[in-house]
Amino acid sequence: MTGKWESAGRDGLARLGRLHTSHGVVDTPAFMPVGTRASVRALDSRDLEELSVQMVLANTYHLMLRPGADVIAALGGLHGFASWDGPILTDSGGYQVFSLSPQVDEDGVAFRSTYDGSRVHLRPEEAVAVQELLGADIAMQLDVLVGLPADRDKLEGAMERTLRWGERSLAAHRRDDQALFGIVQGGTDPELRARSAQATAALGFAGFGIGGLSVGEPPAERNQALTAAVEHLPADKVRYLMGVGDTDGVLDAVASGVDLFDCVWPTRLARHGKVLSAGGDYSIRRAENAADPEPLEVGCGCLTCRRYSRAYLRHLRVTSELSAHRLLSLHNLHYTLDLMAAAREAIKGGRFEEFRRERATQRQS
Repeated sequence: MTGKWESAGRDGLARLGRLHTSHGVVDTPAFMPVGTRASVRALDSRDLEELSVQMVLANTYHLMLRPGADVIAALGGLHGFASWDGPILTDSGGYQVFSLSPQVDEDGVAFRSTYDGSRVHLRPEEAVAVQELLGADIAMQLDVLVGLPADRDKLEGAMERTLRWGERSLAAHRRDDQALFGIVQGGTDPELRARSAQATAALGFAGFGIGGLSVGEPPAERNQALTAAVEHLPADKVRYLMGVGDTDGVLDAVASGVDLFDCVWPTRLARHGKVLSAGGDYSIRRAENAADPEPLEVGCGCLTCRRYSRAYLRHLRVTSELSAHRLLSLHNLHYTLDLMAAAREAIKGGRFEEFRRERATQRQS
């Protein structure tokens, strides 16, 4: 059954599991690289396979506008279109719509296309229909995102509307080979998060996204809201923290019982010359790297670190060679995926908190 999650062990609240989809099984906790327009920036499907990516995310908002869901459906859905045989999750586009300052009412959202300025109206039912045409293994309901900080009345109104849209999304969903996930909202208010989680769980979704976090709030407030939500979500279904991919944020969430993550963080930072490493992140553009023969991270097994020096990679970046984007993205994704694999091993060995402390110490040294 696609979307079914089964436990494979736990260490405190941190848990191992297996998420079943129509295109394979995902070992959790897991990270999904973001392929907004059916492509992870600067990489192709072969790169993702060689990185052992388990699952990728694509964006409903962008793909419904270009090239269009009908075009993708005619070409075999996202799997055929992008030549990717692994699992795919599509978000509903709520975050992208939010960034366009849309008009929101009970029926849905209205906004201007970022491509040609045309007026677009998206209802919860249409968000489901588009994702069914795209053919993702997991689809997300359309939700109402509120920027933080926000007053409680606004957060509560958005949370309640998201619940109503969740009911409409479930009623519209038709594909048996695609799981539909609900989304928990409520800002950083623990009471609203708990209410949202309880009510969303009661609707009977196959799994649950936790949205509206990692939008500028302090980590302590994010973690408090996250804990309040997770406590009220079913233990036998997958929990997905949307838009979080930094080391500390991911490990905090794993410790709270979260299973799935996505973020543009690794590849976006790569395009700006930022290198992720266990010892702390740094800029490859720094002058001290100009003649450094060492790899980006000693001991890293990625293609970039096996073949190229910091000096060469700095040269590519400062001369704006496009290959810098690919090579740095390969390393940053390898780092992030390796972090998740190490977290799974630590949970399996009953030493997750020790692993988490070790990682924090490394990055602070």
